[in-house]
Amino acid sequence: MNLLLLVATIIVSLVVVRIGAIAFQLTGLNWNIAKFQALSCFSGTGFTTREAELVLGHPQRRRIASYLMILGNAGLVTLIATFANSLSPDTIFLKYSFPYIPAFLPAILIPWINLGIIILALFLIYKYANNSALVKKLSAKIREKLIKNKIIIPVSHEELLMTTGDYGITQIEVNDKSPLLNKTLLASDLKKQDISVLVIEREGKAIANPPSETMIALDDRVVCFGKLENIREHLCVV
Repeated sequence: MNLLLLVATIIVSLVVVRIGAIAFQLTGLNWNIAKFQALSCFSGTGFTTREAELVLGHPQRRRIASYLMILGNAGLVTLIATFANSLSPDTIFLKYSFPYIPAFLPAILIPWINLGIIILALFLIYKYANNSALVKKLSAKIREKLIKNKIIIPVSHEELLMTTGDYGITQIEVNDKSPLLNKTLLASDLKKQDISVLVIEREGKAIANPPSETMIALDDRVVCFGKLENIREHLCVV
């Protein structure tokens, strides 16, 4: 029973971290940062990096992080307890009944057998967790549920990096609601908001350091640098 509970706890923990990472991504975090921060919150390691400030400075992300921390603490206690119990034999002998061949197993071997089962279970979990098709299918289902139930409202931008002074780099996807659509960089008044456009990605091609007369078109990806609060307020739409 303890072995089953241990394996189930590991699987649930992996799923919770995946849900947290997807939730972080839907709020605009880069996927690699989202995965790292979800694992950091769940495990309670609490890395104090600039990337972590992307979570601390965003109310919805702080809420996600809080849930991950609470679930992570509960999961850690369960893991430790079930792992310890799995390695503690509670009987002197285990008896396996075979036709005409009774076999007895010394209690001293039980912890080692249980440890072997745990290692095998971890290997199988790791193998399936790295099955890209399975992970993509699970991630798509999680993403669909989070959006459908309005647990997380997806945004049209992705925060890639945070630097000093609450400044950072953000990638904006220009949709039909974007305030940048069909405007030149000069007409968008980004300079007044202390925002600089670094790159415009259009149809697979990158326009680096675009001139001020460059027109922003639908489906462009605009990589900009500036104060993240200003970028979220003036450029990011749901």
